[in-house]
Amino acid sequence: MRQLGWPTLFCHSLEDDAEGMLVDYHLRMPDQKREAVKRFKELNFKIVAAGDSYNDTAMLGEAHGGILFHPPENVIREFPQYPVVLNYDDLRSEIDKAFAKAA
Repeated sequence: MRQLGWPTLFCHSLEDDAEGMLVDYHLRMPDQKREAVKRFKELNFKIVAAGDSYNDTAMLGEAHGGILFHPPENVIREFPQYPVVLNYDDLRSEIDKAFAKAA
């Protein structure tokens, strides 16, 4: 974090045992990605989100535009409402399209 200038972080917590092995984790808050998008929208931000897995789909649904970026086939099948991109150039294009629709 020193190299990044000690930014403010909102993180989950990791739990270790007496030997220093990670044994558990504790979420800072439930459904944190969707909640973050909701709060940014409350501040009148237009939000376009990209994700690759199930744990991103609530966030994608909450955003003004959601994009699946290089997801596994089962996620593509189960969430056909989101455009699928497989490279950064196509991601940039979908982001631009989503912001144009959200304007």
